[in-house]
Amino acid sequence: MSAEGIERAAVVGGGVMGNGIAQVLAQAGLTVTLVDVDDAALDRARTRIDKSLARFVKRDRLTEDEAAAVRGRLAFSTDLEATGRTVDHVVETVVEDLDVKRDVLGRLDAVCDPAVVFASNTSQFSISRLAAATSRPDRVIGSHWFNPPPLMDLIEIIRAQQTSDETLATTLALAERYGKQTVVCHKDTPGFITSRLIAHLALEAARIVEEGIATADDVDRACRQAFNHAMGPLETIDFSGLDTTLKVADAMRTQYGERFLAPQNLRSLVAAGHLGRKTGKGFGDYGEAS
Repeated sequence: MSAEGIERAAVVGGGVMGNGIAQVLAQAGLTVTLVDVDDAALDRARTRIDKSLARFVKRDRLTEDEAAAVRGRLAFSTDLEATGRTVDHVVETVVEDLDVKRDVLGRLDAVCDPAVVFASNTSQFSISRLAAATSRPDRVIGSHWFNPPPLMDLIEIIRAQQTSDETLATTLALAERYGKQTVVCHKDTPGFITSRLIAHLALEAARIVEEGIATADDVDRACRQAFNHAMGPLETIDFSGLDTTLKVADAMRTQYGERFLAPQNLRSLVAAGHLGRKTGKGFGDYGEAS
């Protein structure tokens, strides 16, 4: 299916990334159903979208009428299969657990039209393995968004071994429709481009802090001021979640060796439940959990 023919999309998983992705698709004019496991999760997602749209209006990025139109294109459901039967496109953004992702894609595969492309928002897992959970492996692709999706300009596209040229073209055209730029990872390798780069930088930054060489604030300031990074590496992983960072690091250590060994301070923070902004504390202290 070409990007021009896609009008109805499902975003599966309404967490930190999913609600933002749903907002972007709705702003681009698609009718979007956000799917999650229960009404409480959907209520949290709806609240985050409402707050985000309100900020867009306050900053004159949207008018009140435009924000209302975006809300009108959004629906919320706990019924994965019923939603899958009605959509032209799927963005999967559930928890970073391979078995969960494969189960979701398999369930959708059983009910979606055969032409529907499945785009998985994963920062680490093999797209080829995800594709193999379906009967349409040529129409499965990696679509790695960045947090927060409404503000970040880039989508990293990852091509599985099975991904067809048509699926790649459709995904690139959709990203353009969303107003996003893209980079393409042509080999389905752990960490792809961006997770591999930020994990290496963030783990070394955490080691510098662990060794008492500098504070987390100074490490982040060094990267912002010396390298013109928008955020320091420890701020970045606090934002995305230290639990996610640790999972990515452990997975890449298996593939690439000790250069991706997570330092003890990262493991200790995760063990203590200090996961970054979403819990209020990580390498930085953010007060209330967000």
